[in-house]
Amino acid sequence: MAHQPLTPTRTPPVTAPAPAMSAVQKRTLTVLLVSQVLSGVGLAAGVTVAGLLAGQMLHDTSLSGLPIALLTAGSAVAAVVIGRVSQYLGRRPGLAAGYLTGALGGAGVVVAAALGSPALLFVSLFLYGAGTTSNLQARYAGADLAAPRQRARATSTVIVATTVGGITGPLLVTPAGHLATALRLPEPAGLFLLSTVAFTLAGLTLLVWLRPDPLLLARTLPAPPAESAPADSPSRPGPGLLVGVVVLVLSQLVMVAVMTMTPVHMHAHGFGTTASGLVIALHTGSMYLPSPLAGRLVDRFGATVMSVVTAGTLCAAGAVAALAPDHSFPLIALALVLLGVGWSFGLVTGTAIVTDSTPLATRAKVQGLVDVAIAIAGAVGGLASGIVVAFASYPILAVLCGVLASVAAPAAIVAARKGSSRACPA
Repeated sequence: MAHQPLTPTRTPPVTAPAPAMSAVQKRTLTVLLVSQVLSGVGLAAGVTVAGLLAGQMLHDTSLSGLPIALLTAGSAVAAVVIGRVSQYLGRRPGLAAGYLTGALGGAGVVVAAALGSPALLFVSLFLYGAGTTSNLQARYAGADLAAPRQRARATSTVIVATTVGGITGPLLVTPAGHLATALRLPEPAGLFLLSTVAFTLAGLTLLVWLRPDPLLLARTLPAPPAESAPADSPSRPGPGLLVGVVVLVLSQLVMVAVMTMTPVHMHAHGFGTTASGLVIALHTGSMYLPSPLAGRLVDRFGATVMSVVTAGTLCAAGAVAALAPDHSFPLIALALVLLGVGWSFGLVTGTAIVTDSTPLATRAKVQGLVDVAIAIAGAVGGLASGIVVAFASYPILAVLCGVLASVAAPAAIVAARKGSSRACPA
């Protein structure tokens, strides 16, 4: 098997001793963890009260889903921009720019609420989506300096930090609402005030402390011999990239589709908002808390095995949701927990595949485009789920999602076999 020769002759060796590089990676993860906790609080407003605020300002609850569509569109555009900025300038300015743009959007929402301006509200929600993109793309920064066999763990460490902010944010709805009322603003705008501060602090944390920049530093280090990019094209993604995209896209689409319609299904069968809120809370926790376990499993057993596990877990979620009696809270909750765990496995596994399959020369740009695909998948899942339930039923939606998720397993196996055959000498 041919390997690219190392060329350390331009300057004295720039590689730091392993202990020193380990310390840099620990510092990088620490800074990313802090920014993720802060930005997790910022994410809460878009998920929790954006629809309510839009409904109040427009006096039309039928348009309450529009904010999520605007957030998704904004996050998709931001994914491209942040990816390209990171590609040329590094992770620090790219991620920080996304958070600060999200903060600008949050401030714009508050001003729109004060002025009663729907047009400004829509523009601001679009900008707000950039903050959610930075939160998602931060996982890539955690893997830049990690050894190949530790990348999944590093990625999962960054992902799980969002849990803290994601749980804390919704708990602050009431005090934030009191603050908004005191400022003579609509009550839901209070959480956007909090989000503006949280996104700003997350961006400043990265600007001040994410030094050295992990992506720029990684480019100065010798490439590991196991990098999967073809030896004759160091800037071209490897064959596994498509598999990583498939795993990420299907995990997102299936998760959003089932999650979106579960509260609707529960309300149609007599459950109150407390019950559906508890199910969504359990689902959200299961999305992020298993991330460290997912990272260890990917590093231990490989991405191919975990792609199969991801597909199996999402299929199980679909089966339980389809077979659960309409009035069975425990089984519906179990289905949503399995759905969250499957998404967590898929996010960590797919991210590891994408990172391993993309050379440093084009990694950030490709990762940005991958996250565009994820955002589009979420939008498609949310829109399609309502149509399927309207014309068929919630169980049919769950079955279709389970079948769709199963595509990830054969895709991973076929790609792994192709990769093995190419790696073997003729």
